[in-house]
Amino acid sequence: MRWPRWRSFAALTVGALLVNACAVPSSDSSQETLGSWASIRAEARGQTVSLWMWGGDPQGNAYVDDVLAPAARQAGVSLRRVPIADTKEALNRVLAERQAGRSDGAVDLVWVNGDNFATGLRAGAWRCGWSSALPNMRFTDPADPLLSEDFGTEVNGCESPWHKAQFTLVFDSAKIAEPPTTLAGVLDWAEANPGRLSYPAPPDFTGSVFVRQLLYSVSGGHQNVPAEFDQDAFDALTPALWERLRALAPSLWRGGETYPRDSAALDKLFSEGQVDMTMTYGPATLTELVAEGTFPPTTRVMTLEEGTVGNASFLAIPSTSANHAGAMVVANLALAPTQQRIKADPRVWGQFTVLDARRLPSTERSAFADLPQSPVVPPYAELAGNANPELSSEWVPALDEGWRHNVLAEVQ
Repeated sequence: MRWPRWRSFAALTVGALLVNACAVPSSDSSQETLGSWASIRAEARGQTVSLWMWGGDPQGNAYVDDVLAPAARQAGVSLRRVPIADTKEALNRVLAERQAGRSDGAVDLVWVNGDNFATGLRAGAWRCGWSSALPNMRFTDPADPLLSEDFGTEVNGCESPWHKAQFTLVFDSAKIAEPPTTLAGVLDWAEANPGRLSYPAPPDFTGSVFVRQLLYSVSGGHQNVPAEFDQDAFDALTPALWERLRALAPSLWRGGETYPRDSAALDKLFSEGQVDMTMTYGPATLTELVAEGTFPPTTRVMTLEEGTVGNASFLAIPSTSANHAGAMVVANLALAPTQQRIKADPRVWGQFTVLDARRLPSTERSAFADLPQSPVVPPYAELAGNANPELSSEWVPALDEGWRHNVLAEVQ
């Protein structure tokens, strides 16, 4: 990582972040229930907020430690990053503390989306009615479906958006001169080039979305798969999915006898040249992976004619947190235009912003436009062209379990 040059830059931007944090939000019922933003900030001072988040991304870890945490410190809040291997670790901790009647839990903020959010919501794990009170929410588009719904579950003020993502296939152009243009073509290529493709084993997040993407493909497009889970639809649509994945397995890396445990393991295979493709839900990070020499300079993004799945990830506050005011301050800072711009820089973390450019001050809009263009990753508007919607969260565990029974167990 090449972070030292960004440490001084981060210090210079803290003031700007606090200006955004202090802006007065429009009044609404949530704000009246919570009290004024000034009172929330006053309550937050001196609190230590534990942010539980996946620890497998060095850029994300460095961003939180070197940019977000100093901004929080200037606002009087200590931000402590707690690395975890899976978001379920945080959710299970919250649920255990809730069952024990704790109101001083160890988790104050969670990077979350999808099934973990929906499961926690049903169990009362999250505080709700707070995100609309964040001053910086005014820079988001309330009509943006990626921000109002999380895998088909209404957000309803129970989490605040952090960044957007787009499922992306990645290949080495030195080894694949004419890349496939459809997902069906990718599988055909794999069968013509045995051992050069793999995917993470579900329930890994990336492996899981690969299976959902293939469900769309074998079903003739996302429009043929109901967004809301339906057992009849599952029973009718998934046999073709399992059949295609079983047929593919012998052509995968190691003959499909084993699968990478997660996206980091698949990236390692790609970086070592053991496979010619990898896949990610965070393609903006590819720029730094190429720049630091982890991925080959011939790394490219594959564009599929049918588009790919896109979504957003969020920050949620557990119902067991005693430091919810501090967590709100951190979540608001994470939405500040300056903060979102730093995070969007491919040299920092490269995550796609959740802000609506039309709602930004002209200076911030220009600053976003001046971010360096990646030689590897197309702009988000191009990458998200013809984007596929996410299925509701109920589909995710059903497909993950179906893969285990109908693919993994059948080919091993």
